[in-house]
Amino acid sequence: MDISKNPWWFIQSVLFMCFSLWLHFSLGADRISANQSLSGDHTIVSAGGVFALGFFKPGKSSNYYVGMWYKKVSRQTTVWVANREKPVTDKYSSELRISLGNLVLFDGSKIPVWSTNLSTAASNSMEAVLLDEGNLVLRDGSSSSEPLWQSFDHPTDTWLPGVKIRLSKVTGEYTRLVSWKNIEDPAPGPFSLQLDLNETSRFIALFNMSRQYWKSGRWNGELFDVDPEMGMKYIDNITCVDNDKESYITYSLYNSSIFSRFVMDVGGQIQQTSWLEPAGQWSLFWEQPSWPCQVYARCGAFGVCTMIFVPPCHCLAGFVPNFADEWKSEVYSGGCKRNATLHRGYSSLVNCKSDHFLESYNILLPADPQPLDVGSAQECKSNCLNNCYCTAYAFDNTQCSIWFGDLVFLQQLADFDFTGSTLYVRIAASEFSSSKNSKGIVWGVVASFGVTAVALIRIVLFVIFRRRNRAIKAGKTEEGLLKAFGYRYLKKATNNFSEKLGEGGFGSVFKGTLPDSSVIAVKKIERISQGDKEFRMEVSTLGIIQHVNLVRLRGFCSEGTRKLLVYDYMPNGSLDSCLFEGRDSIILNWKTRYNIALGTAKGLAYLHEECRDCIVHCDIKPENILLDNGFCPKLADFGVAKLFGRDFSRVLTPMRGTIGYLAPRLHGNGRREQWISGEAVTAKADVYSYGMVLLELVSGRRNSEQSKNGKTKYFPIRVARLINENGDVLSLVDPFLQGNANVDELTRVCKVACWCIQDDITQRPSMGEIVYILQGVLDVNLPPIPRSLEQLSWRPEGGMLSS
Repeated sequence: MDISKNPWWFIQSVLFMCFSLWLHFSLGADRISANQSLSGDHTIVSAGGVFALGFFKPGKSSNYYVGMWYKKVSRQTTVWVANREKPVTDKYSSELRISLGNLVLFDGSKIPVWSTNLSTAASNSMEAVLLDEGNLVLRDGSSSSEPLWQSFDHPTDTWLPGVKIRLSKVTGEYTRLVSWKNIEDPAPGPFSLQLDLNETSRFIALFNMSRQYWKSGRWNGELFDVDPEMGMKYIDNITCVDNDKESYITYSLYNSSIFSRFVMDVGGQIQQTSWLEPAGQWSLFWEQPSWPCQVYARCGAFGVCTMIFVPPCHCLAGFVPNFADEWKSEVYSGGCKRNATLHRGYSSLVNCKSDHFLESYNILLPADPQPLDVGSAQECKSNCLNNCYCTAYAFDNTQCSIWFGDLVFLQQLADFDFTGSTLYVRIAASEFSSSKNSKGIVWGVVASFGVTAVALIRIVLFVIFRRRNRAIKAGKTEEGLLKAFGYRYLKKATNNFSEKLGEGGFGSVFKGTLPDSSVIAVKKIERISQGDKEFRMEVSTLGIIQHVNLVRLRGFCSEGTRKLLVYDYMPNGSLDSCLFEGRDSIILNWKTRYNIALGTAKGLAYLHEECRDCIVHCDIKPENILLDNGFCPKLADFGVAKLFGRDFSRVLTPMRGTIGYLAPRLHGNGRREQWISGEAVTAKADVYSYGMVLLELVSGRRNSEQSKNGKTKYFPIRVARLINENGDVLSLVDPFLQGNANVDELTRVCKVACWCIQDDITQRPSMGEIVYILQGVLDVNLPPIPRSLEQLSWRPEGGMLSS
């Protein structure tokens, strides 16, 4: 058609296209009205720009889903999915719109694949609105009534602030979090989180299908008694409500600008993560179960979970993964299947009796055993072999156990952990050959493998002992290896221990020089009765870890009662020598002090959160923070450190350390005492000590000092009060700095220190959080004055403590 001859047609066409685009969707709007629809790349965005809703494709999947994600987070992170079980293949021909009183998703064939499923009468004023809380609500725009439907009542795998984990006592329905099937499929997986109620308690519990494998402990009105740290990162308030209509738990954040959420992970752990924009990643602050292998049936049927190897799941001998692609995406709950099918039924009894058993050693036995009263391992085996439906047996400490059906919740223990058992798993006879030739081949392979293994072991041992002997004789060091030095060699290197650098609780430290001219510090353990344990702890701890903020242990000497430790020499000594009276003409400027605070925090964060076992130093103080040429801090003296497995958040153990840096315990009468023994030690003990060191970095003096009038000056009281009164923080700084300090950094350090010395350990931040705060990645709120400090400010026997 010639446009010049019919301009009105052209104008109509343009107007129709514009109207269609507006009708189809107006980008940036926060709602879908009765005459609008959503499809293709269009989205709706909440009024404050916090969340967006539209079509998305997870990972490399070819399917599309309607979902909600953080608009202000640079990495697309989905928090809710509508059609998680019924994807569409074409987002352009599919549309989400209001139809017959419901919000409905239609596929390309205009067939509904998801709906809000309401029986509400249709209205032209109905609208679906996306709120800044991450809640999609369907409501009648002509009234101010409650939402007709809201996504908060139907969460998927993410628990956002304001969502209720709920049990309706009217309908008996639970509001659950259910994991994705895998990272590319949001269909419901096997793991879920829901309320677990009884007559006296309120729990949050995790399930694999109907099997519970973790619970938070009883809600006591303030926290969960089994896991009091749950939700303590950025969460302002956890609310637990129980009435005639419902029971629920919800939470809110103290800072709405922080993005923090709980996620039911595909591996079966509930995780709390917070977004760190400068780092461009979600940071994990809390998860349970803390050890992934504690997730019930994490590796599925006939799968074995282990923290020793990567990947963490493998199949028993004679089995292969059921879904190999899922295992590649690190989802193992599909489990394993047999290479060869077992014979079943009485008609196959002869074939059944020809089955064999394969041993799996050092295993935590699977769930749901059936005990048998038999007298020997052979009887136990015969009972299982004669029953074609018996899957496996174990005979441990005169106890026979057999299993029927799938074996689940298998865990492989480390070689040094001797608490496991041997499990005998039934394998079809076809997996074995009865011919002598085949047996000869099998045994030949086994024998050749054994010979090869023995040869390799001999080579490895030869290399190790040769290196060790060289080290003992010559004292040579090789990068990355812990060396055994000879006593005579170290005596010569230290010029007969003539230059003493310092003295500690278990011995003295001397300066020495190796033949390659490198300078070393040699600690000579002198209190053998108690020092031997310190010696072994120092070697076992520093010998397996390395970090820029940990002193490097080069080696050791252990010849009878002669116990020595060899470290890199720190030319600037310990932090206390630079801070307090008698300082060797070294004045640490503010920038150096701040870097020392940050480096020390990084070293502790590494020990607590990055090592395979959580290492609690237990004696953080300026004397144990050494300074190298560039005043880079190095944590030292690990003699009283504690090593805890990742599945332990606290351990009952005698606590040692230095008075003034040890976290106090408070009694009901308000009396404050230092740790004595038998107390639960956690990483938060180091956090308290670190907070006290921070305060001394600020003031350049000991936290507790006697004044001329006989009163005790306690610096932490002064800091806590001044910070809460918004006073002049520069008045707190070391007089030697003459007020030359960055006010923002100084305020940040003082706030962090006051959080670290809180009485309630759940209020103390983790060392990882402290690193982010000092780096400026996270903000820090105003800390409350610890109750113990308020009580310390008055002592009946001696009057007021001075701040």
